[in-house]
Amino acid sequence: MKKLIFVIVFSLISIATFSQEYSTFSNLHYYEEKTNKSDAYINERCVLDVYVPKNVKDFATIIWFHGGGITGGEKHIPEELKNKGVAVIAVNYRLSPQVKAPKYIEDAAVATAWVFNNIKKYGGSEKKIFITGHSAGGYLAIMVGLDKSYLNKYQIDANQLAGIIPFSGQMISHFTTRKEKGIDELDARIDEMAPLHFIRKDAPPLLLITGDREKELLGRYEENAYMWRMMKLKGHNDTTLYELDGFDHGGMAVPAFPLLLNEIKRIEKLQKK
Repeated sequence: MKKLIFVIVFSLISIATFSQEYSTFSNLHYYEEKTNKSDAYINERCVLDVYVPKNVKDFATIIWFHGGGITGGEKHIPEELKNKGVAVIAVNYRLSPQVKAPKYIEDAAVATAWVFNNIKKYGGSEKKIFITGHSAGGYLAIMVGLDKSYLNKYQIDANQLAGIIPFSGQMISHFTTRKEKGIDELDARIDEMAPLHFIRKDAPPLLLITGDREKELLGRYEENAYMWRMMKLKGHNDTTLYELDGFDHGGMAVPAFPLLLNEIKRIEKLQKK
C-alpha cells in the first residue's frame, strides 16, 4: 500500500500533453437496435461518448463510468484525461430505483463489450483497453473486470482488459444494491454483488485508489485495503493500492488521474517486452 500526498502526485508523475487533434462522437447506443426499440429506458439512458485522437493507430482506451451512487450522475469526458494521447469512452447506464442490480452492472458490461468490438474502427487497440470510474463508476468497473460472467455473455474474456483502475469504488456490495434489498448501510455484505467475492489470481493488473481514510466515505479506504490484501494472498502479483492523503471522496479524483495515466504507460511498456 502506498500513501501519497498532493505534492508527490504532481511532482513525481509527469504526464505529457500531446499536440494532437481529437474527435468526439456523442450519444452512441451500445445496445443493439432491437433492444433499444423494445425498452425506452435503455434507449434513453444506455449511450456513450467517444473521444479519440485523430490519425493515430493502436492508442490506449479508457472506459470511464461516472459516479453518483448508482442513483444519479451523468457521463462526461474528464478534463484531466483530454489531450493525453488516449481515447476516453464515457458511459451512461441505467439507474436505481428505475432498475435494480444487476441491471446497471450488465449495462457496464455491454458498454465494455461495445468498446472491444468497435474501438479498432477508430484506430484503437483491443489490447489496450482500461476500465475505470469514480465511486459508483469504480464499483461497476471492478465488477465487470473481476466477475467474468458479465463479459462472457458477449464472448469476451475479462482478462483481455489491460487494467482495472477503480477510483474509490466499493469492494463489498454497493450500498445501493443493499438498500434495494432492505439491508442496512452498516450491514456489510460480500456476496455476488461484491467485487471481493471474485478475487482471483489471473485477473488483469489492478490499481486501487482512494482518498484519505479519515476523509473518505464510510469504510471506503478499508474496503480497498482489504481487497489489496486478499488479491495478494490469492497470488495476484500486480495489485497496487494508493491512499491520497488530504483528499476526500469527491476531491480524490483529480490527483488520481495522473496515477491512472501513469499506470497506462507502465502497462504499455510491459506489453512491448
